[in-house]
Amino acid sequence: QLRLVESGGGLVQPGGSLRLSCTASGFTFNTSAMTWFRQTPGRLRELVAAIIETGDTTNYMDSVRGRFTISRDNDKNTVDLEMNSLKPEDTAVYYCSVLLRSNRYWGQGTQVTVSS
Repeated sequence: QLRLVESGGGLVQPGGSLRLSCTASGFTFNTSAMTWFRQTPGRLRELVAAIIETGDTTNYMDSVRGRFTISRDNDKNTVDLEMNSLKPEDTAVYYCSVLLRSNRYWGQGTQVTVSS
């Protein structure tokens, strides 16, 4: 059974940092591109960052580029999102996701709140 389990969310002050982690199981992780999305109430889920199977290529939404870093460990089946210089507008539920055979799978999400 495919599972994506996120961890690492929480409350942080503006300018602070958090590291999210997603542990994957139930599919061939090292042949799958992985993504992080986020969602705030009343808005569509938006793609934050993506990383290809080997980890050699990454992509970011404009508003987080230079502040967030996505990485993966294919030995541990994990994909992380390091978030620095956090802003209140980064507040959202963050989801780990994978697209397999035209089906997108999601984790349960982890809340990130940036507030003083």
